[in-house]
Formats: sequence, structure tokens, C-alpha cells
Amino acid sequence: MGDDIYLRSREKTDPEYGEDPHNRSIEGLLSSGIINLDKPRGPTSHQVVSWLKKVLGVDKAGHGGTLDPKVSGVLPVALDRSTRVINYLLKSNKTYTVVMTLHDDLEEGEVKGVLESFRGKILQTPPVKSAVKREPRERTIFRLEFLEMEGRDVLFDVECEAGTYIRKLCRDVGEALLAGANMSELRRTRSGNFTEGNSCTLQDLVDAMHYLREDGDEKEVRRLIRPVEDFVEEFPKIWVRDTAVEALCNGADLAVPGVVKCQSSVVPGGELAVMTLKDELVGIGQGRMPAKEIFESKTGIAAELSRIVMERGTYPRYWK
Repeated sequence: MGDDIYLRSREKTDPEYGEDPHNRSIEGLLSSGIINLDKPRGPTSHQVVSWLKKVLGVDKAGHGGTLDPKVSGVLPVALDRSTRVINYLLKSNKTYTVVMTLHDDLEEGEVKGVLESFRGKILQTPPVKSAVKREPRERTIFRLEFLEMEGRDVLFDVECEAGTYIRKLCRDVGEALLAGANMSELRRTRSGNFTEGNSCTLQDLVDAMHYLREDGDEKEVRRLIRPVEDFVEEFPKIWVRDTAVEALCNGADLAVPGVVKCQSSVVPGGELAVMTLKDELVGIGQGRMPAKEIFESKTGIAAELSRIVMERGTYPRYWK
């Protein structure tokens, strides 16, 4: 993130406990990994996750944002304990490539101009077939880039806030053009920090598990299943002493004496990731003090964790 680091103390971590996330056993990856899946057109997101569970032989998995059956693209899937970060995956910004079909013949310049007017804050009423209450709500379009136009088909990219309905966006653009329009094709190219460039298919996973089970070759499984820590790359972070980890896993708030270092982007009320000194994710929560105050204080609560990912007992218990 390029943040400054406030270092409270030069602490060492005991190699007897925990491990570098990128050196986890295959069992560890299957219990706390995330897969950047390229969902094909046809099946529902639920069906795809069900197939993935059978392929990997895991009991629990969840996806980070539903894609309709006719939509393809990036579908992050969390395994076992990493499903605890699903709510954060759902809230991540998304990027799509869209084909919008106009209902009348229009000039390219006119279409470009109207598309540009939809950048920034917009109001959307969710469609009838949606899982949320149908009332106008504000969403942000961070980027809307016209790519090309052929006849009545318009190709564009859109980067938007989670919960933006692209089908509705196309209809609203059509209304603004006084011509009508509908979404004819959609592909999600990014969800949070998961992009189509490093995604994998179900067949890739089938092959990887075959190499693992038949030949004992872990290489492909390790390439396709990412440690949950990769998900929090962009989160503000606090690193804690070994002696604080087990208490946090048992529901304790993070007190200032347990902090070794933190990024300057940590702010009260802001989301953050709490890490061990081996860069393992303990959990996700909210800051209670600004980074500078954490650095300067001797007492107080630095953060509260709302989602614990690390399994209890990974580090020893240091309190009586």
C-alpha cells in the first residue's frame, strides 16, 4: 500500500508456532485458502461452488459475489475458515466488460457523451428480481470507459461499487439516450484485488487435484489456491506479538501492548487486518485508535476484531 510503518518494538517470532502463509501444507491451504475462479456461462454461482467442493473434497466453501448464469468471469471462492472473510469480498469494488445493445441507431459521439455522464454518484432502484428492498440507493461508478461500437452494440468497461446492477445501468443509459438499451453480454474482470489475469477454471482445478492425488505433485494446487492472506493485501494492517495471538483468537480486543507495528493508514472505525509477525492473518476488524496514537500510547484498545480466521491453538496461550 505504500504506507509508512510505525514500529513500537523490535520483536522476534518463535519459529515453533505458526508458519509463513506461502509455505502452508496442502491441508492448510484447503482449510484457509481462496480460489480466484473464472466462472463459465451457464451454471449458477451456487452450482459452480458445489462442483468445486466435490473436486477439492472440502465440506465448506462460499463465493464472494453472485454472478448470474449467463455471466462469466471472476468469482472468488473462499474455503473453510476463509469463508469468514466472505462479507468483505462481497463489499469489494467490481470491474466488468459490458456489451450493451441499443434499441435504435445512434451516433457514436452521442453514446460516448451519455456514458460519460454516468460516472460518479448515481441512483439505482434494484430490479424486481433482486434480493434487496426495491428503493433508490446511491452507488458510485469509479470508471466508465467506452471501448468500441459496432452497429447497435456498444462495448465498454465499468468499475463500480459493490451492489451496482449493470443490467439496470444499461437500461438507464438507454433511457438517457431516448432510444432504449439492454445488457446483452457481461463479464466480470475484477473483484477486489482478484483479476481475470490470475484466475483459473474448474478444469484447471480438476487437473491440479489429479496431479496431487496420482503423482503427489503439489505445484499446480499451490499455484491455484491462494492463502487467505492474499485477500488482505490492500487492507491497513497491524502486526502483533506471538503472546497476543491466542488471546485474540479467543475473542479478546487488541490492546496497545500487544502491537509490534502498524501501518499509518490505520484509523478509528476503519477496517483493518491483524497479522502475526509471520504475516499470517489472525482476523479482520475495526481500528479504535489512529496509528500515531497506537505508536505513542502505552495503554488502550488499538482494535476490535469482528472476524477471526486463525484457528485457536495455532499459538500457545500466555495468560493464566
